[in-house]
Amino acid sequence: MNAPSHQLDHVALGLPRIADALPFVVGELGGERFDCGPGMGFQWVQWRFPGGGVIELLEPAGEPGGFLHRFLESRGPGIHHVTFKVPDLEVAAERAREAGYTIVGWFDADPHWKECFLHPKQAQGIVVQLAQASAGDGGWEDRPRVALPDPPEPAGEPVRLLGLRLAARDADAVRRQWQIALGGAPYDAPDGRLGFCWERSGLRIEVAIRPEAEQGPLQIELATGRPWPDDGHDALGTRFVRGDA
Repeated sequence: MNAPSHQLDHVALGLPRIADALPFVVGELGGERFDCGPGMGFQWVQWRFPGGGVIELLEPAGEPGGFLHRFLESRGPGIHHVTFKVPDLEVAAERAREAGYTIVGWFDADPHWKECFLHPKQAQGIVVQLAQASAGDGGWEDRPRVALPDPPEPAGEPVRLLGLRLAARDADAVRRQWQIALGGAPYDAPDGRLGFCWERSGLRIEVAIRPEAEQGPLQIELATGRPWPDDGHDALGTRFVRGDA
C-alpha cells in the first residue's frame, strides 16, 4: 500500500447557533475566523489557531429533520466529526475499504469538493469525513458569507490546539482505524493512550483504551500560557483542557 498523505484538517462541533459560541471561541480561545459557507441543511464557520489547528462550528439550517437537527436532538451540542483532507478521494476510500470499512455518503457533484465518510457504526463513536478539495475551491471570501455579530476582543494570546482525545474499547480496532485506514503515524502517548499524528497537520488524535466505556470524543486539548481551569473548560458541549504539549 502506498504511503498515505492524509491530513487531519479540523474538528467540527454542532450547536444550535454559531453566534452563541463567539465569546468562547474568539474571546477565550482567541480563534481567527477564516472560512465559512452554506451546506445542505446547515451552515458552517471555521476558526484557526497558531500551529495549524482548526475548529469548525456547524448550525442547522432549513427544515427540521436534517442530520444536524437529529444530532442536536439526540445528543445536544458537541463534537460531531473530524475531517481528513486527501489528495485523491478514490485512493483514500479504497485504503479504508481494504482496512474493513464501509464507505458511505459519497458526494462528488461539486467540481471543487468531493467527500465521503467511514460508516458511522464502524468509526468508534465519531463521524470521520474524507475530503478532496481542488486548488480552486477558494477561501471564505469567495463563498456566501455567514453573518455573525461582531466578536469580542480576545482575552489574551490565542491558545494552540493540540488535538482530540477519545475513548475506545479495543486497541487493535483503534490502530486499524487511525493508523491503517487513515494513515496516522503512531506514537506512545502518556498514561497508556494510543497517539496518532499526521504530517502537515497541527492536530493529533489520542485514544484512551477503556473496554467498558462508551466510545467517542472525550475532550479537545490545548496549550496556553494563560491561566486555564485545571478541571477543563466546558463549552460547546465539550471539555477544553490543557494537554501535554
